[in-house]
Amino acid sequence: MLQKNNLIKLTIITILTLPLLYIINLVTEKKDASANIDNKQIVEVFKTPTCGCCNGYVLFLEKENFKVKKTDMGNLDTIKKKYTIPLEMQSCHTTIMDKYFIEGHVPLEAINKLLKEQPDIDGIALPGMPIGTPGMPGDKDEPYVIYQLVDGKFSVFMTI
Repeated sequence: MLQKNNLIKLTIITILTLPLLYIINLVTEKKDASANIDNKQIVEVFKTPTCGCCNGYVLFLEKENFKVKKTDMGNLDTIKKKYTIPLEMQSCHTTIMDKYFIEGHVPLEAINKLLKEQPDIDGIALPGMPIGTPGMPGDKDEPYVIYQLVDGKFSVFMTI
């Protein structure tokens, strides 16, 4: 009889605590999600004022909860030179994020890897304006090769 009573008590305790655990989990998940949003720093996108795909990239970053400062320039050569981005790695805009530059229409997966791993590099680049990348219309039709740069020299960072 004692075991049966203990089993009943345990069942009642379980039934009563499950909703509480569920509520605690929901609150924790929401707190974690807002912490991720709050941790996104201000990024600055250097772009030309009339470039539609640059504006598309800004919208992409904002959708991902980055706080974006847009800096329109008539000529981006000074930014490319300042960050030693060689011609073959250049795109239509340059984003500065923390201590890194992000050149071009780099997907979120590569940005997250950069911010998570914090490698000892100057930045990452996706040269040109590949179709289907953030800010560019169309569907992805080939792998995106993202490069890492140090002092203007580049090697593969990742392929998506």
